Formats: sequence, structure tokens, C-alpha cells
Amino acid sequence: MNLNIKSLPEIAKAGIQVPEYDVKKMQEETVENPIWIHFGAGNIFRGYIARLQDDLLDKGLASKGIIACDTFDDEIIQKIYIPNDNLTLLATLAANKPTSYRVVGSVAQGLVCHQDYKDYKTMEKYFSNPSLQMVSFTITEKGYALKDIKGEYTPLVQDDFANGPSNVKHAMSLVCSLLLCRYKAGKYPIAIVSMDNCSHNGEKLMDSVLTVAKKWLEKGYVDDGFISYLTDETKVSFPWSMIDKITPRPAKEVEEEIEKLGFTNMSPITTARHTYIAPFVNSEVSEYLVIEDKFPNGRPCLEKAGVYFTTRETVNKVETMKVTTCLNPLHTALAVSGCLLGYTSIASEMENEDLVKLIKGIGSEGMKVVVDPGIISPQKFLDEVLYVRLPNKAIPDTPQRIATDTSQKVPVRYGETIKAYLASKELNEGDLKFIPLAIATWCRYLLALNDELQPFELSPDPMTPVLTKIVEPIKESMKYNGELKEILSNTTIFGTDISKLELGKKVEEYFISMLEKDGVKKTIHEVVNA
Repeated sequence: MNLNIKSLPEIAKAGIQVPEYDVKKMQEETVENPIWIHFGAGNIFRGYIARLQDDLLDKGLASKGIIACDTFDDEIIQKIYIPNDNLTLLATLAANKPTSYRVVGSVAQGLVCHQDYKDYKTMEKYFSNPSLQMVSFTITEKGYALKDIKGEYTPLVQDDFANGPSNVKHAMSLVCSLLLCRYKAGKYPIAIVSMDNCSHNGEKLMDSVLTVAKKWLEKGYVDDGFISYLTDETKVSFPWSMIDKITPRPAKEVEEEIEKLGFTNMSPITTARHTYIAPFVNSEVSEYLVIEDKFPNGRPCLEKAGVYFTTRETVNKVETMKVTTCLNPLHTALAVSGCLLGYTSIASEMENEDLVKLIKGIGSEGMKVVVDPGIISPQKFLDEVLYVRLPNKAIPDTPQRIATDTSQKVPVRYGETIKAYLASKELNEGDLKFIPLAIATWCRYLLALNDELQPFELSPDPMTPVLTKIVEPIKESMKYNGELKEILSNTTIFGTDISKLELGKKVEEYFISMLEKDGVKKTIHEVVNA
């Protein structure tokens, strides 16, 4: 069997769930008058967000699907989407249960969103259509960033400022240019929805788009009316959201199972941009999507597919609960310690009593400053993470994947809790021990030497060149002479200068004890059992 529309009857006969609607008809109707465009065509979109619309289509609650586009990696569209008629085979991995399979057919079209591709003219047409209700994003937090580590606009962004809407490269500039098309077509309303796993994601997206627009205003490329359009929430809204579903890299075990089912041409590829992707997506069962209900042109009834629609305040509470306490900081601690200790599976780390004590301690420290959002219980969420999700051996997730872009994650995953302790009258940042231990482990990870003092490859991170240069003298001598202070004092990384805090001193103390062979294992054991 091949994964395409023609093969759907054959796939159904093999006992696999396929769309109950006419996929070809849905695709034709969607491209005629689209309602939803999504930027970021990777696994979290294909394995979760697209499946939500698939649910609505199956239930007869929607007639149109999603236009997927990618600004970063054209091979995702050309080698994964187009050859498979935009279908995805979703493998859901539950603990101690057989894997369930489903074909997701809600993606009507896959496009490459660059101005030098013919697809861009199609994107301009879609953005100019009054039918378009929402544009969503899963481009990772760094996709919104206009500035580098020094707080300066990157050369690419500076070029976009100078060249104007007709000659742009950065994702945020492309979005701004497309919104300009919508403005010129009739000032039609629309919701611009970040679904990325980062704090205040809607605000980040709005700030970046407005920054580009205002720079173009200064240079005469746009008029004041365009700025008024972007800042009028009855015309353009930027809802906040919180998303949570683990969708790891395609696993070899899943690929082999799929081949046994009779599928062909399902092997993953590695693109020139280093994206590892396959026609299938493997994911966990647990999932959460909470969105601020602010859609000036209407929206799909995604609440009937399990999405929570609520206020910005509630979204913020849920997101803070998850990103700063109940999942993400635990994941990061397991990621960097796992790389150092030679683990290749998050689930296997959960068999290490010391690492479990570490992440339970991080959760406990964060729980003291978490505000209950009301719609989801923080303690139940944390318990599900600790006792169901992370130990799930069916999820082929690796520390190496989770360690990607750690420098971009630390400000929220640990920095927000630290700031909350500093602002509290009842709590003392000097009492924290598990969070500084996690930070020290990340600093030790930056040496790119495992606990046996053997070299290993760091996961991709935009700050790697800067950070590794700072710790290079330590790596050469395995002695510490205060080099970490340059990292600990960086407010971009931690949200505050922690080098001056009692917590910062603990980070240095733990780090020093990790420099000897087996020092990571020994230090974690001593701290979590103290």
C-alpha cells in the first residue's frame, strides 16, 4: 500500500482508520475558499492540530481542511506532503497497548512559503480571500525572534526592514507582507494564532509582526492605516494558546510495524536543513490545546474536538503551569542529564531513582508559585506527567531531541519560577536546590563531554557558538575560574542576573563538583538525597 488518496479503500480494508469524508472534494473546496492556513508543517501540526480538524470533518462538523505551509524547509512539502497527497499516517503510542493507526486527511494543500517560489502567489491569493478565518503557527520559539543574543536585529531581518514587503526572507516578515495583502484587499478580519510551546506566544507573534510593519512605515513602504489594522483586535487578533502533546522523531520500531502492515515508501528522510521527517507521525495519547477565544472572522468549532477555548488570563495560567512547572522544566532536566549520562530514551531515565527525584523536586519547587487555572488541575497534570507520560516506553523520545534549543527554553522553564520566588514575600530563592541543580547540569552539558569525560555532540541550539566559547577554558583544563558568571548574569537566558543570587552560587558549586569523572551522577545523587 502507498499512502495516497487512491489507496484509502485498500488501507481501510487493512483495518486502519481512514477519513470518512471525501478527501478530494474537501481539498477542492478548501483551496477555493480557505478558512485556515498553518505555518510550520512538522510533526506537532500533522500529529495533533491537523487531526483535530480531521475529527470535525469526520463528524460532519466542517467541510474544509487546512492549507499547510513551511517557510523553513521546502523539502518537507516537496518530499513528504506532495508525494502522499498531503495525507499523514498517525501512530498513537499508548503504554502497554497496541499501537493504533489512523490516516489524517485534513490537509488540503502543502505550500512552500518563500517569495521566490510560485507558491507565494497562491499564499497572497489566500490571504486576500475574505473566507480566511485563522492563521496558526508551530514554527518554534526561535521562529519569532528578530534579534540575536546581543539584542541586535539579525542581518536577515535588517535586510527585510530595508527591502520592504516585496523582498523578504524572515518568517515574520513574510507574514507581515501577507497581512499587507489582506489589508489592501479589503481590511478583512482574521485571527493570527501562535500554537507554539512558549510563554505568551501570541504576544511574541504580535510584537514581531508589528515591529516589521512599523519599520516599513518608517521607510514609507506602508501607511498608517496598516498599523491601525494590525492593532485593531476587531480586525486582527493575536490569541494566546497553550499546546501540549509529545510527537517525537519518527521511530524505527514504528516504521518497521508500518511496513509489516503493508505500507511502502514510508521511511524517514533527512532534509538539507537537517529536518528528520517521515510520511508517518508517532505520538503519545495525552494532549492539551487551550486557546484564547478571540476570532474576529469566526473559527472552526474545535471545542467539539477537545480544544479548550477560554480567556487570555486562563490561557496564561495553564501555560505557566505547564511550561514553568509541570512538564517543560522536567523535560529539560531529563534531556541534559540524559545526554551526559548516556541515555537514549526519556522513558529509560524514569527508571533512574535519582533522576526521578530530581524532576519531582523541580515540580515541587515550581508548584509553590503556580496559580490553578481552574480548567486543568496542576497536581493532576503533574501526576500524569510523572507517572503516565514520561515513563511510557512506547514513546521513542530521546534526551537528544529534547535538548535542542535549550538556551531558548531556560528563560521560561526556570527563569519564570526564579522570578516568582524573588517577587514572593513568603519564599526565598536561596531555598531552591533542584532548579539550580538542573541549571548546573545544563552548564556542564555545554562542555560537550559526558560523565565519562568523553566527547559527544551537542543538540542544535542557536547559542551554541557563544556558550561553548565561554566554557572552552573549563573544558581544556577541567578547572573552574568563574567563567560561568558570564552565562549566569545573562538576563536574556535567565530573565534575571542569577550570578548575584544565592541560587547562582549553588549552580557554580554543583557545576564544580560535576567536573570530575562520574561527577554528574555523583552530584545529582548527593543533592537529591540530601
